Amino acid sequence: MQKYDHKPYYITTAIAYASGKPHIGNCYEIVLTDAIARFRRAQGYDVFFQTGTDEHGQKIEEKAKEAGKDPKAFVDDVAGMIRGIWDSLNISYDYFVRTTDDYHEAEVQRIFKKLYDQGDIYKGSYEGWYCTPCESFFTESQLENGCCPDCGRPVQKASEEAYFFRMSKYADRLMEHIEKHPEFIQPVSRKNEMVNNFLKPGLTDLCVSRTSFKWGIPVDFDDKHVVYVWLDALTNYITTLGYHAAGESGDAYKKFWPADVHVIGKDIIRFHTIYWPIFLMALGEELPRQVFGHPWLLQGDGKMSKSKGNVLYADQLIEAFGLDAVRYYVLHEMPFDNDGVITWELLIERINTDLANVLGNLLNRTVAMSNKYFGGRVWKAGVHEPVDQELIALAKETPGKVEKAMETLHVAEALTHIWELFKRCNKYIDETTPWALAKDETKQDRLASVLYHLAEGLTIGASLLAPFLPETAEKIVKQLGTELRPFEALGEFGLLPETKVTEQPEQLFARLDPEKVLAKVEAADSGRMKACAPTENADALLVGADALIGPQKELTHKPEVEYEDFEKLEFRVGTVLVCEEVPKSKKLLRFEIDFGGEKRQIVSGIKAWYKAEEMPGKRVMAIVNLKPAKLAGLLSEGMLLSAEDEDGNLALMTTEWAVKPGAEVR
Repeated sequence: MQKYDHKPYYITTAIAYASGKPHIGNCYEIVLTDAIARFRRAQGYDVFFQTGTDEHGQKIEEKAKEAGKDPKAFVDDVAGMIRGIWDSLNISYDYFVRTTDDYHEAEVQRIFKKLYDQGDIYKGSYEGWYCTPCESFFTESQLENGCCPDCGRPVQKASEEAYFFRMSKYADRLMEHIEKHPEFIQPVSRKNEMVNNFLKPGLTDLCVSRTSFKWGIPVDFDDKHVVYVWLDALTNYITTLGYHAAGESGDAYKKFWPADVHVIGKDIIRFHTIYWPIFLMALGEELPRQVFGHPWLLQGDGKMSKSKGNVLYADQLIEAFGLDAVRYYVLHEMPFDNDGVITWELLIERINTDLANVLGNLLNRTVAMSNKYFGGRVWKAGVHEPVDQELIALAKETPGKVEKAMETLHVAEALTHIWELFKRCNKYIDETTPWALAKDETKQDRLASVLYHLAEGLTIGASLLAPFLPETAEKIVKQLGTELRPFEALGEFGLLPETKVTEQPEQLFARLDPEKVLAKVEAADSGRMKACAPTENADALLVGADALIGPQKELTHKPEVEYEDFEKLEFRVGTVLVCEEVPKSKKLLRFEIDFGGEKRQIVSGIKAWYKAEEMPGKRVMAIVNLKPAKLAGLLSEGMLLSAEDEDGNLALMTTEWAVKPGAEVR
């Protein structure tokens, strides 16, 4: 595979609108972009991966008012929540931009003034139909059944003074650019839509300011106006890099611009392939090399909508299935062009077939047989038979197939190629029958060669899998006693040095019982419905809660301490990697916990409340600077935090939003 020697590569997502919690359909984009960014890094590119939040506009002003908050306080909360969800999905972004950042707001004002001074923006008035959720104006002819043509929601008649951008001035240049650069808009169906539905009929001038609300970046030479959301939001792609409309741009801008690809949802393709390129043309800047408008991830057979009640959230799915299972599903089940579908049933089926049966079973068998027949030792015995050649050939071809698919952003296809290698390894086991070879004393070197070929195939597969399922890839090579391989070496077979596999194979993905999982989902949904049920009388709700809890006893307190005493304690968030019962102990569980690159063993007396098999993947809080102590002969390097009431009910302390392991609690 080709090595790119730190060639700059700039990739972005659309910035998430900070009006509420994103659902799994919204999260698909960030996982997709993360996989592309990780793959490019593995190829040797110097990647800059940007994401963030879009925080201005009428909709947010209204949401903040409903919540009884100042708009800035409202978006601070939502932006923090969104960033926490991105972190819980193991997203490797390099920068998280917020459009309320001071440097961005100042640069947007300079951009607006430059465009105004050169005559591309002029003052006028607007009368038409406005969709608040989409932040878009439409003419009567553009409406569909009297509703917004983009989201289908009702629109309101609006009339106000506004500044406009002369879109038609640059329409011919944009058409010429699209014709000369067929890769600019992908997939091709999106390009055809933009050309036929918008450019060919002719562009109308674009409203770029508003006066009917205040939550936006002020037009500094006419403070009655705020900059309209698209001119504000789209320019984040250059302001973060240090673009300066009134002077020389910074080094990062010179290095990374133009963007290699903007990854966006198909619903905002018009803004990124018509408005954004035209803004850049007016500024005299290069256009991004590519805009990829990905399809939607649908719940069942319809677009996810909170109003429809068919929304799935990332944290909900991660809790049920684990992080990499969710990443695999959304990456593998989304076609390049058409919409994908997610349901609980489909998730369970894909986890059981691809993750548990194909991959998990392959690793388990390879590690178990290496331990059983050779005490865990894996080495190159050099005994080859014709049956080996098909596996070896596929292992050598797969990296090129994956790379070719990723060059055109066919991510699901890339994963399919990797799974073809894993399936071929499973078939190889059936063809070579290691259990039969083990019975023949004269076949020991042949048996060793078979197991070596399996370990080598798994190492190549895991190294290719790392950009998509990073945690799973690391677990595979850890159990094989090796490391992920550099991409430029993946076209070769037989590089695995002598190694020793782990003594006890760890189950990567457990097979799920659909009936049990769906029963839990139904019970959880029922609980959420009850918890969220409206009440006419808040006092009555409190009375009801007191009746359930019972009368509260007066709390007893420990002596006060100085802040300096508290400051000596170090609390951190960790992810449970392993949890098992301590033999001959009725109370103790042994944990292996990742505190952000530092793994610790903690022994905790919570066996009465938690089952060991339920703990891996949970994020817990712990004191990590207690003096280590021995419990039941095991060294405990910290203490888990929990809450216990007077009736003996105990619950571990967790974070409201998933944060990275190692995050400090304070």
